[in-house]
Parts: sequence; C-alpha cells; structure tokens
Amino acid sequence: MESVYDLYQRGCELLDHGDYQAAIVPLSKARDLEPEKASIRETLGRALFHARYYARAAIEFHAVADRAPTNDYALFCLGRSMQLLGRHREACQPLALACSLRPEREDYRLYRDRARRDAHGC
Repeated sequence: MESVYDLYQRGCELLDHGDYQAAIVPLSKARDLEPEKASIRETLGRALFHARYYARAAIEFHAVADRAPTNDYALFCLGRSMQLLGRHREACQPLALACSLRPEREDYRLYRDRARRDAHGC
C-alpha cells in the first residue's frame, strides 16, 4: 500500500504535467486516508477543477475554506467553481472574501464583479 505522501506526490506530478484525470485517482486516495489535510484537498480540488468536475471541486475547496477561512485561494476557487456551475449568487460570498483578503488581486476582483452582475447584485 502506498503512503499518503507517495499518493500526494504522484498526484502532484500528474497535475503538474496536465494529466488532471489521472491526478484525481491518487489524490482522492490520499484525501480518503487524510481527510483533514488541507494541502491534499486543495490539490485534489485543483485537479477536479481542471478536469471540469466543478461540483466535486467545490466540495474540496469548501472543505479547505471551512478549516482555513483565510485561505484566499480556496475561497477564490470555490467561488469560481460555483460560477462555472451557474450558481452565481453562491459564488458571491467566497469571491468577496477572497477579494477582502487579497485586495491587490485584480483577477479576484474581476470574478467577484462578474458574480455580482450575473447574480443581479448580491
């Protein structure tokens, strides 16, 4: 049986090479073994997002944001996942929080403003 570390490292390598589907397998196994590890869940969320599994990615990013409410990246990715699912109103809060944590990030502001517009002013 592979260690959590080995699973995570293999998943990261696959993700870095753009093999998102393949990265999901070892990262999901690592998450199942260590569900409290934010780094594993965030990396799995990235793989799921890039593979266009936005609902599953949102679950992972939500779990990270719950454990680390100042993780601007997890909040941003949660908001983007919600947007891509057409759930613009739900995207507003995490995107606004990400913006407040990192006001210098123009991309965060851009997607926050889009979510507000598409949700008709949240």
